[in-house]
Amino acid sequence: MAQLTLINSMSAFPAKNSSIKSIDSHFMHRVSIVIPVYQGARTLPTLVEEIAPLTHQQTTPNGKGFVVCEVLFVHDCGPDRSDTTIEDICAKYLCAKSVWLSRNYGQHAATLAGMASATGDWVVTMDEDGQQNPADIGSMLDYALDSSLQLVYAQPTNPPPHGWLRNGLSRAAKTISTKMLGNSAIGRFNSFRLVDGEIARTLAAYCGNGVYLDVGLFWVTGRIGHCPVRLRDELTRPSGYSYFRLFGHFWNLILTTGTRPLRLITIMGFFSMILAIVISAYALYGKVFGQVPVQGWASMLIVVSFFSGSILTALGVIAEYLAVTMGIVMGKPLYVVSTKPTRPAVLP
Repeated sequence: MAQLTLINSMSAFPAKNSSIKSIDSHFMHRVSIVIPVYQGARTLPTLVEEIAPLTHQQTTPNGKGFVVCEVLFVHDCGPDRSDTTIEDICAKYLCAKSVWLSRNYGQHAATLAGMASATGDWVVTMDEDGQQNPADIGSMLDYALDSSLQLVYAQPTNPPPHGWLRNGLSRAAKTISTKMLGNSAIGRFNSFRLVDGEIARTLAAYCGNGVYLDVGLFWVTGRIGHCPVRLRDELTRPSGYSYFRLFGHFWNLILTTGTRPLRLITIMGFFSMILAIVISAYALYGKVFGQVPVQGWASMLIVVSFFSGSILTALGVIAEYLAVTMGIVMGKPLYVVSTKPTRPAVLP
């Protein structure tokens, strides 16, 4: 019975060496799939069944050969029993590999940890919730090879399957990022990515703590494309992102992209000085020529409140930059990989 189980698992996920040697490597593109796992106990088995056929020789819609050589599940220490699900999958499928993090570091750090362990010519990153279809990998690979791209993002052709409020806030955040940071491509990033394997591994080796993954990719890639795909409904899994955590991602994006927010503070200070001059000139003109009594308390309260708010805003943004810098200088790790899973707490 044990031998029969082993034979079945080998047929579902072939050994890497045996599957690749049978085809000329010049025409075979080896793809590593990285899946950060937070609450995937119920969705991962279904997702693995969809990936399994891709571990055999495949052809893209344009006739290029590729094979999924490994699937890396990065356990990000979520609240469910994803750890046992990953262990079961790795015991059943030869190409499935586990990456155990010491604690919860967040999706971007977990994705980078998987990239560091990937060995394929290309690295695909995707979510655990089933929205993204593994069958679209071939189209994304075509898009990259035909246009000689280093990074290809999935570009959804349908609205994300979330509520109107979350979708609206997401669009607003991306619009703000695009306008403020002066990069139109940064507003169209997606967690479903196809990255050149060499670039993915290099970024994972040198990326510091607190760096937004897509910002890091924009630092080291010059040829970026967007492949149209259709999103599916999430499988039976609650979202792991609250509005507070989503705002944290947005703020991290702003901080790690560059110094434009600091320039915005400079502009705010400049206009604050102009406003102060205008208010002073208006008060002086009214006093001298208009015989208008100038009440001191009201005008002083407005001016003090405005400039105090501007100063505190400036200091807050500068402090956030210093916090990010201190985390890097003090050697705070982006993630720590352990040899065994960190189990969720056992409730009494």
